[in-house]
Order: sequence, then C-alpha cells, then structure tokens
Amino acid sequence: MEWKNLGEKAVYENPWFQVSLADVELPNGRHLDHFLIRQRPVALTAAINDKNEVLLLWRHRFITQTWGWGLPAGVVDDGESVIEAAAREMLEETGWRAGPLQHLMTVEPSNGLSDALHHIYWADGAEYVSHPVDDFESDRREWVPLKLVPDLVSRGEIRSANTVAALLLLHQMRESSRSC
Repeated sequence: MEWKNLGEKAVYENPWFQVSLADVELPNGRHLDHFLIRQRPVALTAAINDKNEVLLLWRHRFITQTWGWGLPAGVVDDGESVIEAAAREMLEETGWRAGPLQHLMTVEPSNGLSDALHHIYWADGAEYVSHPVDDFESDRREWVPLKLVPDLVSRGEIRSANTVAALLLLHQMRESSRSC
C-alpha cells in the first residue's frame, strides 16, 4: 500500500517553504498529481518552573482568526542546530532563557500535505532575562499551571496540534511522576 513519488517539480519557493507538484503512483498503478509543501524544521520549547507551570504565549493566529495559548516556536535558521533554535526562539519570544533542554518529541503536523517536522524540547525552569525581542509574537506571556492543560485543550484555548501534543505528554509525565 505504498504510494511512490516518481518525481516532483517546484511550483513556488521562498525562504520558508516550497510548494511542489509530485507525480504519484498509487499501489494499483494509477497516477495522480499531488501538491506538497516542503518546509524547514521548526523548534519549540516548553519550560516548566518549580510550581509545575509552563510558560505559554497568548497569541492571535490571523490565518484561522483564533486566539489561544501556544509554545514559543520558529524555524531553524541556516547553520543552526534544532536545539539552538529552540533556545533562541524561547528567549526571543518570551524574554526567558530556558534551562537545559531535553528532547520531548518530534511531530509531523500535516504529513498528508507537508514534510514539516516540529521538534519539541522541554526544560526544567527558565531565567528571566529581559522583555522579549519579538514581543509582537504574542499579546502576553504567562506561567500556566500544567494541571489546567487538559481543560484548556478541551475548551479550545490550546489549538495548535504541536502544542497540544507536547503539553498533554508533559502533563501525563509530570502527573504520573508525582503520584509515584
């Protein structure tokens, strides 16, 4: 049941992504044209403090016309490692420097359309450095209790799939370690 990409050509390209048209052969031998988006890797950081709160951004997403909580995130720059990007984005978007980063997970947010990989890191703690350089990224930044995450997700206040996955996993990990 494997689909085969027999070749693709770029239809549009910019520094953040490329739209391509692929010649795809289905398992039954039929061919179809399939658009796909090639994207640069994205890095996210979830910092958790000693009160078991996670630092989140309250932001508006103009494409979906929604407000919600999210993790600091951004594309990995040329010559930068994924973990360096995660640390940089955390500082630029929140003004907080994360403690030592640990890889939590890598997700494919839309693998039927895109090759995007979102690499999510987490840190025990963060140190306030200054007002965020990229303060336009969010309306506010707050430490939100991790125990509230399931309710925030169910109420639609956390909608981004990568943030939902990361925070629910961290919630589960932290809650199960506290009950041991």
